[in-house]
Amino acid sequence: MRLFLAINLPADVREQMLGAVQPLREAAPRLGWARAEQFHLTMKFLGEQPDSLVDELGAALAGVAARHGMPLMRLGTVGAFPNFFAPRVVWMGVAPDPRLELIHHDVETACGNLGLPIDGRPFRPHITLARVRDDQRADRSMLQGLSKAASDVEFEADVIGRSIDLMQSELLPNGARHSIVMSAPLRSI
Repeated sequence: MRLFLAINLPADVREQMLGAVQPLREAAPRLGWARAEQFHLTMKFLGEQPDSLVDELGAALAGVAARHGMPLMRLGTVGAFPNFFAPRVVWMGVAPDPRLELIHHDVETACGNLGLPIDGRPFRPHITLARVRDDQRADRSMLQGLSKAASDVEFEADVIGRSIDLMQSELLPNGARHSIVMSAPLRSI
């Protein structure tokens, strides 16, 4: 199973985001744009894992979630990794928040305790909007239009993260399909 850990967004917020970033999609229609149902905050990508790991991951996530309250996530600002001159990923930002940092730290630790690799990079909370292929980065005109459209996006939303979800990603000819394998509710504050 191809797995990742995420905090999912409510359907109404995903639809609002989709509407807000429509000018980006129009400026660069050939990019690999995520569908609204795919918008989520990735806490950790796990890649291909055996089915037998699901129960252990579920128990570990339940332990992490029981120690943390629901974070308030402030969404807004569009950016690109590493930048709009040579983007690989176009994203909607999630404002840094100590609660998210602590949850991410504990998720990494729990996964490390299960023998999974720990990601040593800093946590940069974001929601992936699009992926950019190597050949698309050569289209300077498109990238300039994308950057301009990004600076014009006006979107803000406050979302409460309610659970850490173990997600399965199935790669299909028309894009990835994500489904929740199990969910670990975060504590109410």
